[in-house]
Amino acid sequence: MHTASRYSGRTELLIIDEADRLKTNGLEQVRDYYDRHTMGVILIGMPGIEKRLARYPQLYSRIGFAHEYRNLTPEELTVVLARWIPTTPHGDPIAYATAVATIVRITQGNLRLVDRILTQIHRLQTINNLDTLTPELVDAAREALLIGH
Repeated sequence: MHTASRYSGRTELLIIDEADRLKTNGLEQVRDYYDRHTMGVILIGMPGIEKRLARYPQLYSRIGFAHEYRNLTPEELTVVLARWIPTTPHGDPIAYATAVATIVRITQGNLRLVDRILTQIHRLQTINNLDTLTPELVDAAREALLIGH
């Protein structure tokens, strides 16, 4: 805990991924930590985590809200990808659009898969000294990740 952040106007966060895997003792430690520190706590878990947390009234009473994220729609993901993967001036716009559509189809809006495939695409572009996005490059990235067809 940084004492300076208490007066900075910023909020420190403790982010716990896969919180649904915490046992009772772990959840009690999270509650105790929250009580002892001036910070926010974000618990990330699988759908239904809020029902499990409801069984622990001392912790559950401290929960401000629960939010379930859904996969992005194809239109939303296309907008996100347009910002993450800019077109190159000398690239084929049809190949680029097809590659983006392929990413949308493969990932079905799951941002974890989008991150994984974009990381793999970047790796392949670096290795092969490529600066354009093509459907073949997306397919090669998908095959390397074992995420399905």
